[in-house]
Amino acid sequence: MAMTLSEMRDIDVRAVDPDTLIEAQEVIVNTSLPSEARLLDYIERIRNPYCFRFGKATVKISYADTEATMEDQLERYLLSL
Repeated sequence: MAMTLSEMRDIDVRAVDPDTLIEAQEVIVNTSLPSEARLLDYIERIRNPYCFRFGKATVKISYADTEATMEDQLERYLLSL
């Protein structure tokens, strides 16, 4: 049974067996595909875009529910230094 994106997002990283995760460095993005197809291909290859391995580290990604872009946040951070 395939997980939905919501289920993938909500997975508890502490309960995941790292051996079951895909190594992100081994996923090759097919840049010849249109962006929507590229995204779907990436998700198919990585299996869970929110939880994967990067070397020996287990990575869990989450995103804030905000209108601010990553660039906006980075600029705000740099201006605060």
